[in-house]
Amino acid sequence: MCVFSGDKPYKCLVCEVSFRRMTDLRKHTRIHTGEKPYSCTICGKSFARSGTLNTHKRVHTRERPYKCIYCEKSFRTTEAVSLHSRVHTGEQPYKCEICEKVFSQRPSLNRHMVIHTGEKPFKCKLCDQSFTQSQSLTRHALVHTGEKLNKCDLCGKSYSQKIALQQHMRTHTGQVSHLCHICGKPFTQSSSLSSHLATHTKE
Repeated sequence: MCVFSGDKPYKCLVCEVSFRRMTDLRKHTRIHTGEKPYSCTICGKSFARSGTLNTHKRVHTRERPYKCIYCEKSFRTTEAVSLHSRVHTGEQPYKCEICEKVFSQRPSLNRHMVIHTGEKPFKCKLCDQSFTQSQSLTRHALVHTGEKLNKCDLCGKSYSQKIALQQHMRTHTGQVSHLCHICGKPFTQSSSLSSHLATHTKE
């Protein structure tokens, strides 16, 4: 009767959250116990809820049953298609309370917040440098490994930083991005312009 009356007689002994049904309480307690009774028969990964397992299985079957009504792109979950639809609708429900900038997804807001807090949670294990975003740490790690993932498709030359590759590409395209303010001579890289400016100071 309590189920239909709106009462919540089933209380968690750990955090005291209450539920209307015993089945819901059992599912909740797995947060505290770490129990994951539902296992994927393909990869063996375990889950606390059967619904989460069913969603996971789509990774293997490549099933994407939820389609965007605007562009017909397909997704594995209703949450994913809902987030994607904001690309079309322009909906941005997450607002920064400090500068009022808005975002379509909460992770984007969380990444933005470090601008205000100054927090740098991503630390390099080799040199103690810290970064506000994981992508910045990943790019920085290439300094230590010497790995050069950014390769020029025209000549095969490789660079550790994407911006270095972009600057290099100007040598092929002839794109001019720096002009001498004294004589108007064009340069593809700022370093070349700096060297050139020194010739004017000697005059």
